[in-house]
Amino acid sequence: MKVSRLFTMMVIATVFGVAVWQSWYELVRLDWIKGPTRAAWQLPDRVIAELDLKPGAVVADLGAGEGYFTFLLSKAVGRNGRVYAVDVEDRIVGNLEMRVQVKDAINVGVIHGELADPRLPDNTMDLVFLCNTYHHIESRSVYFKRLKQDLKKGGRVAVIDMRDDVTGLGSLFVDEGHWTSWADLLGEMEIAGYTLEQRFDFLPVQNFAIFRAND
Repeated sequence: MKVSRLFTMMVIATVFGVAVWQSWYELVRLDWIKGPTRAAWQLPDRVIAELDLKPGAVVADLGAGEGYFTFLLSKAVGRNGRVYAVDVEDRIVGNLEMRVQVKDAINVGVIHGELADPRLPDNTMDLVFLCNTYHHIESRSVYFKRLKQDLKKGGRVAVIDMRDDVTGLGSLFVDEGHWTSWADLLGEMEIAGYTLEQRFDFLPVQNFAIFRAND
């Protein structure tokens, strides 16, 4: 009886230990030990580096929101480059315009987009960038097929969106329904006329992929 009880306690302790280790691993992977900031799990510097933007490039930040990536993109393309910060909500667009003025970001233009059209200038974009925006777009294959007219020849689209398969502590960062499965992302972009160029796996709770428009 005592042996059985001891064995049970050992099993419980082992399971508890594994759970603690998994939780600690998730915390480390999310860089939570650096502080509960978005930068700790969004890893923006590495994201920008992987985009491999050249000085003078023209980029659109679709669903720019507060401009989290807008101003990082602005720095990456330099004074001779151009960043179009696009959003569809009046309040957000107004806030973006004020932030651009405060930061004196002379290479950033704010566009009040529409749900089905970002209203970008045609044949201009080297890269269209989306972070946590893809899942909000309706009829995505249609949307991105139309978007091809805004890209230069060989232009790229970079998509970062929450994954649907996040477990453990990472799931705390993902709101229900605010995600896209990898299969859906890949399939929809292929239908729209894009080829997967690169897929990155260093973001703990998001898919990150770069697609190139087919000729």
